[in-house]
Order: sequence, then C-alpha cells, then structure tokens
Amino acid sequence: MKPALKALYFLAMVAAIVFTFKVPGAAGFMNPDLARVIFYHLPCAIGSSCFLIAAPIYAWFSLSKHKPVWDVRAVAAMEIAWTLGVLTLITGSLFSKVQWGSWWNWDPRQTSFLICMLIVTGYFTLRLAFGDASRRAAHSAAYILASVIPVMFLIFVYPRLPQVTTLHPDVLRDGGFDTNYTVGFFSMFALVMIACGWAFRMRVKAGVLEYESEELDVRMADRDRAPASGVVRPVPVPPER
Repeated sequence: MKPALKALYFLAMVAAIVFTFKVPGAAGFMNPDLARVIFYHLPCAIGSSCFLIAAPIYAWFSLSKHKPVWDVRAVAAMEIAWTLGVLTLITGSLFSKVQWGSWWNWDPRQTSFLICMLIVTGYFTLRLAFGDASRRAAHSAAYILASVIPVMFLIFVYPRLPQVTTLHPDVLRDGGFDTNYTVGFFSMFALVMIACGWAFRMRVKAGVLEYESEELDVRMADRDRAPASGVVRPVPVPPER
C-alpha cells in the first residue's frame, strides 16, 4: 500500500471511529450507549465468514493444480478468518456482558461460532503434523473441504432454524438499522475488509517466499548428500611414497 493510500486509510479509520462514538445509543438495549460495539462486532463476524467461504475455493485449486501459491492463499484466508473470528467472540462477549448480564450465555449463535473457530484451530494443528510441504498442502486442503459443510451449516443455517431461539436481535426482521447505524456499519465493514485484503496480499507474498526458501534448502541438502561425480582413474604411486 502506497504511503498516500496509507495516510488516507488512517484518516478514514479515525473519522469512522469518531463517528461511531458520536451516534446516539441504540434504543431497545439494556445499555444503549454500549450497543455501539456492533460497529466492530458485525464487521468482524461477516469478514470472518467471507474468508471462510474463500478458503475452500483456494483449497480446491490447491488440490487440483498442485501449486504452492494456492496453499498459501488457503492458509492466509484461514488465518484472517481465525483472527476476525476471535475478535468476533471477544466483542460478542463484551456485548453479552453489558446487554445480557453474562460474559457467555451459550446462545446458539455464540456456541455455533465458537465451534467454527475450534474447527479452524484444528486446521492449524493439522498443518503442524506434516514436515513435507506437499503432504502438508494436500492434507490441509482436504481438511478445509471436509469441514466446509459443517462450518457453513453452523454459521448460516443452524442459528436461523425455526426451533432455535436466540438472544441475538434480528436486525432485518426488526426493520434494519437507522441511517446513522447503517452508515457506521458499512463504513467500518469497508475499512475492515480493506485492511484484511491488504494483510491477505502481504501474507501470500510472504508465504510464497517461504515456499521458495524451503525448496532452496531441500535442493542444497540434496546436493550436499549427492555422491561425487566423475571417473576415478588409478594413479601410479612411487614405492618410496
């Protein structure tokens, strides 16, 4: 990101944060002023879901094309999804404590999202089990593809089943945000996604360099272990030697 764009992004972020703290508190909550946490909670939750949708696409290409860059992209997507997911759980717990009186209420949406983050954590644990880059990429991609259905079910289906009751307000059913909250939400969401897009790009570049470094190390090790080449001819040695 160019310095001018970084400065512009910083000013936009400062303006958005100031705006979110200036809007009136949301009516209908136990603490209307602290309901502003949704400006940070929702963008993180939606952003995490977006990267969890992108990760299986990268994993599919990793298995089909066998190119390291696709594995790197899948890893980057999962890392950003995990980071945003943890921030979602932290801000959600704060919201839960302020509005519902407890840090954790075992609400269906809280619980299902926590399970998703545990599944994502399992992905990184699996990668640690393989030293070989090709095997690590193949097993990691298979794990992502195997977990895509349960993850999507836990995020998009289970919390919205008719028989599931949740403490989370249904914004769309209740008429949506007012103008101030709509502007604040979309501003923060856009800024979060821009930052994540930049982080994704940098992570992919670093991952590709890491792959190239590992391949270079393997080639150097193979060269050092290779037997000496060429023909060894007998050389006459004088008796005194």
